[in-house]
Amino acid sequence: MTIYAMPGHLIRRLNQISVALFMDRMAQIGIKLTPVQFATLTTIRSNPGLDQASLAGLIAYDRATLGKVIDRLAARGLVCRTISAQDRRAKCLRLTAAGQELLETAHPHVEAVQPEMLAGLSAKEQEQLIALLKKTTDAGNALSRAPLAAATQDQLKPA
Repeated sequence: MTIYAMPGHLIRRLNQISVALFMDRMAQIGIKLTPVQFATLTTIRSNPGLDQASLAGLIAYDRATLGKVIDRLAARGLVCRTISAQDRRAKCLRLTAAGQELLETAHPHVEAVQPEMLAGLSAKEQEQLIALLKKTTDAGNALSRAPLAAATQDQLKPA
């Protein structure tokens, strides 16, 4: 089997392509934002007051790297951190007005670029690929260095 037929190689390449498309679209609209920053901001918006450890579980990102992402977002004035009333060691996260505005601007463009990431597939094939990607990532979640939180997995299962 050549590397061009190996799932790991193909998944890595598709990730490269998706990140490139995302970054190109953000550059076109003049927004400095990475896919991980978008996931971070979107999840904070949906869960105001969330702590960093819980955020890491919700987006399946390792805590140390996510801390640096949060540092950069806070330095840009997009996120604010406050000390948790329940656990003084934990920091609660909220979007600032600037963070909310950036997300409102970026979101429609992020939605619009998604089909481009699956160019070459019919609508039915795109649905099938998404279903298979979900199934595969769910099956391998525990093998990840930053697994998706179990509570999140339950929320993502179809009804």
